[in-house]
Amino acid sequence: MRLLIEEVVIDIDQAENAFVLLIHWIGGRHTEVRLARRRTGRFPPGPKRTAADILRKLGGHWPDRELAVTLNRMRCRTEDDETWTTVRVAELRDRLAIPPYDPEAEEEKTVSVDAAAKRLGVCVASVHKLIRAQILPATQILYSAPWKIPLAALETEAVRIGLQEIAARRPRQALDKIADRSMTLPGF
Repeated sequence: MRLLIEEVVIDIDQAENAFVLLIHWIGGRHTEVRLARRRTGRFPPGPKRTAADILRKLGGHWPDRELAVTLNRMRCRTEDDETWTTVRVAELRDRLAIPPYDPEAEEEKTVSVDAAAKRLGVCVASVHKLIRAQILPATQILYSAPWKIPLAALETEAVRIGLQEIAARRPRQALDKIADRSMTLPGF
């Protein structure tokens, strides 16, 4: 590449939310390339939800720790402009008279994506892939809230076949590392 390109200058066009690359070629020509920037933290259009609104919807369905993670993911802040912690969620939940999470009260046992990944022996991204493909049934009360996956759904034939397809796409090195669970020390 050094034989063809002298330098690349990168700038950001805030108005169009794009990267502007100016390529200086060895022959003296210049080329401008525009690349769209990926926007982070976008949520569906509509009214911005407050932490109290979110807690009224999700309270009782998830433990305080999961609620704190969800509120931070949604970029909600406390009244003091702080991030959410388990203690802060519990205080707000108590102030709003929302009952705490009771796992025994659920009529159908459900697990989160993290717990499903551990039970299935795959990564979280693979569980999300199964959900997007509608192989693994899951529900989400609010956008960006934790997923609820029925425990019985993890044992279905469709999920087993989906897991086999995911395992078939893994690179050979990953399968070798999974097979060899012994710890390797460099230099030995």
